[in-house]
Amino acid sequence: MDLQLKGRVAIITGPVKGMGAAVTNAFADEGCKLALVGRDTAAIEPLAGKIKARGGEVIVICCDVTDGTQCSAAAQATRTHYGERIDILVNVAGGSGPIGKTGVETSEDEFDDIIALNMHGCFNTMRAVLAAMMAQRYGKIVNVGGTFGMRGRAGRMAYSASKWGLRGITKSFALEVGAYNINVNYVAPGMVDGPRFRDKVCADMARRLGISPDEAAALHAADYALKRVSTDVDVANACLFLASDVSRQITGADLPVDGGWAML
Repeated sequence: MDLQLKGRVAIITGPVKGMGAAVTNAFADEGCKLALVGRDTAAIEPLAGKIKARGGEVIVICCDVTDGTQCSAAAQATRTHYGERIDILVNVAGGSGPIGKTGVETSEDEFDDIIALNMHGCFNTMRAVLAAMMAQRYGKIVNVGGTFGMRGRAGRMAYSASKWGLRGITKSFALEVGAYNINVNYVAPGMVDGPRFRDKVCADMARRLGISPDEAAALHAADYALKRVSTDVDVANACLFLASDVSRQITGADLPVDGGWAML
């Protein structure tokens, strides 16, 4: 199926770390014109270079998404470079917050930091791009959240709260901008195999249960209907779907990509 994304202008936040690189490469492979946004531009440039080498169009913009002024500047830089259009925003940037801490053990600073990144960051970028999308009467916004924002999780209170809040932001914006032909949706990855999952989540479970990290990963997989842990490509494909007109009649939705955990 041709998703007809070629030539669309897409801003991607958090375009390299975690699942970010898979999302970025997926949109590049579909022919999107990319603006890759993040604080660590030195980490982004190598990926941008690879995309350019295979004929893609990409710019790299330094931006701290927790700063609304910087987000507005990033949106303007994108419009200036790509003929005043912004068609797609994919908010991948986010953090995990404290792992293995109860709500009582979580400090105010730890809570505030993850709320600022996971909620304020998406709020800032959405506000920054929506004026352009509303003016052109077209736009697709995909916020990458998490299934702990759908079911909650002991030991992950701060992260869970931030992703529950992001769902509310997503749904409210979807209602407000739908009349402008703008879709706003939420992709909720479960555990995604990779360094963060292996080195943090599995390592924490292994310490608590006295098992190996590989055994911890297997326990996670056993919790899911499909008995496997998601990959970053699974998440990227969900983002492509919601950023395309194939999903034109879907907005304000939660799309779990978790092998069947949130529904159980």
